[in-house]
Amino acid sequence: MSDDEKNPARQIITDYAQAHFRYFRTADGTVYAQRNGHPVARPIRSQGTTGSHRQELMVGLFRDGIGVFNGTAMKEALDLIEALALTEDVQPVHIRVAPGYDGATWLDLGRSDGQSVRIHPTGWDIRTPDPREVCWRRTQLTGELPLPAKDANGKGIDLLMRLCNFATAETECLAIAWLIGCLGPSVPVPAPFLTGPQGAGKSTGGRMLVRIIEGMTGDLRRAPKDEENLIAAVAAGWVTALDNLSHMTPDLSDAMCCIVTGAENVKRALFTDGDVFRVGYRRPLLLTGIDVGVIRPDLAERLLPLRLERPKVRRTEDELWAEYAEALPVILGSLLDLTVKVRAAEAETPTDLRMADFAHLCAQLDAATGLGALAAYRASLDDLNDDVIEGDLLAQTVLKHAAGIEPGTEQRMTSAEWLHCLTGLYTGEDFRPLPKGWPTTGKVLSDRLKRLQPTLAARGVLVDWGRTNTARYIEIARPSTAPAPAEQEAAF
Repeated sequence: MSDDEKNPARQIITDYAQAHFRYFRTADGTVYAQRNGHPVARPIRSQGTTGSHRQELMVGLFRDGIGVFNGTAMKEALDLIEALALTEDVQPVHIRVAPGYDGATWLDLGRSDGQSVRIHPTGWDIRTPDPREVCWRRTQLTGELPLPAKDANGKGIDLLMRLCNFATAETECLAIAWLIGCLGPSVPVPAPFLTGPQGAGKSTGGRMLVRIIEGMTGDLRRAPKDEENLIAAVAAGWVTALDNLSHMTPDLSDAMCCIVTGAENVKRALFTDGDVFRVGYRRPLLLTGIDVGVIRPDLAERLLPLRLERPKVRRTEDELWAEYAEALPVILGSLLDLTVKVRAAEAETPTDLRMADFAHLCAQLDAATGLGALAAYRASLDDLNDDVIEGDLLAQTVLKHAAGIEPGTEQRMTSAEWLHCLTGLYTGEDFRPLPKGWPTTGKVLSDRLKRLQPTLAARGVLVDWGRTNTARYIEIARPSTAPAPAEQEAAF
């Protein structure tokens, strides 16, 4: 009896696979395969048409002269390998950016040889990471980046600013801070919202920013119509860029808040009765558009407005992108040089801003370069607060009422009493009709005020909730040290 007859096909495949690949599981129980010495990992259950582990296993068996096996033998071997891998240690997989040892972070260049960039406060270099330190997961959205240029001396940042049409120096330093934040795996960064007049190059500028991180195949996309498709697109890449937004529904606004600061989605696994799978995501987000209408307060705290202006001289697409592709290695190298300087800089963390990690990054950027990024970030948030107030008649009415409250004093009423008071103030003596969306009950008013609380606080009006022995109340106060809020008469 021959050796092939003694060993079933599934045993031959299993022995070959364990000799050439390392198998491990992630925290959610997904089993991945990693070729020995290579940092890229693939889920063994992937049935994708390109780059699946099943395919690389079949190709390896064929090229090494072991043979071609049918689907049944392959399935039985992978079932056994998966069961064995579930007893191994847990290791995470990462898309594009990953934490490393000794305070370093890694940037996946998307190359077939696995070469990546290791970024450390002492410098950066190009190397292939230890597979047990970093496991890269790649999808069809993972593009290839060029090898960054060494000793760029900041020339790449100047080239990028010349190619983009940013309106002010403050906008430029905020864009730089966002790019540095994208290279950090654990720093939530606000979503840049590229805005400006028609023809200002918002989509082109967005593509340029995205392609520094995602490569020349990175592009903008239309916003999906439902949250499920949006989450699928976000989880498959690193930077998610949505183009030409003209309206933002409450559901889309809430989904964007989750993308920026992180969330998890749990769904039932297909073809099962009770199993579930988890999709965790926190990704850099970029938006473009002329105007998205009313911005909700919780999203406003997570946005980074970047205004562009119309270029004085127009260029062809071919000419523009050819210059960009040639400059990309220098741009990436300059960004890495600046990232090293920023991470080595010491700065205090501002404690009054919601996105404290990004505010600290801006403070570090100022310490390293003196650009004034933190002041520009504060000014942008102030502008967004104005946008929220201008688009919310309830906020304008509360500020108008608060203008009559003496500094250092407060007023307490039930939610129903506040609704009657604010409604009467808005309608006035001429009984002006109430706008669409005006609160109809005290509970709705209370919920709206909770959303507006940070925006009103930025204008010197504090809203708080409490309870007496008989009822709950809402308190509106003006601290004695706060400036008097301006009345929003123009919107009335």
